[in-house]
Amino acid sequence: MGRPDHGQETKTGGTCGLIVKLLILAVGHKMPAWVNEGFGEYTKRMPRETRIELVEIKPEKRAGGKTREQVHEAERSRIDAALPADCVRVVLDEHGKDWSTLELADELKDWMRGGRDVAFVIGGADGLHPEVKRHGNRLWSLSRLTLPHGLVRVVLAEQLYRAVTVIQNHPYHRE
Repeated sequence: MGRPDHGQETKTGGTCGLIVKLLILAVGHKMPAWVNEGFGEYTKRMPRETRIELVEIKPEKRAGGKTREQVHEAERSRIDAALPADCVRVVLDEHGKDWSTLELADELKDWMRGGRDVAFVIGGADGLHPEVKRHGNRLWSLSRLTLPHGLVRVVLAEQLYRAVTVIQNHPYHRE
């Protein structure tokens, strides 16, 4: 018997018993080595039922006097093209809702029960087009601080790993 498809129950029950892909769509590429190493550390720890996949979105160049709106529109188009058709969209934005780790674990558990893949969207240097935010199922703030986009990747991967360990009653997270 092969690996179950998305939404199928696993024999062991795994993490809520469902296979869900966690996509991170991040505007930006050519990250420093420490970002790739930190991100990689947490993605390799994830159980196979909740693997993390990074999709890097090419940022639009500001050359030629392009306005912020033109940059947003080009990046919005690339984000929309990269999003799976029926996924839960979680847009990261400093004005989004603050979640504790336990609240994130509850959200993740609900998404897993729904059997749909989840896409976390990280904007570029100019932020995100308002339509990307409007079409998100959730608007989430990792922090009210403005964070480097590479650091957001690492923190997001760690928090997803931590949320999974909470769901699995693993001792990684301590209250």
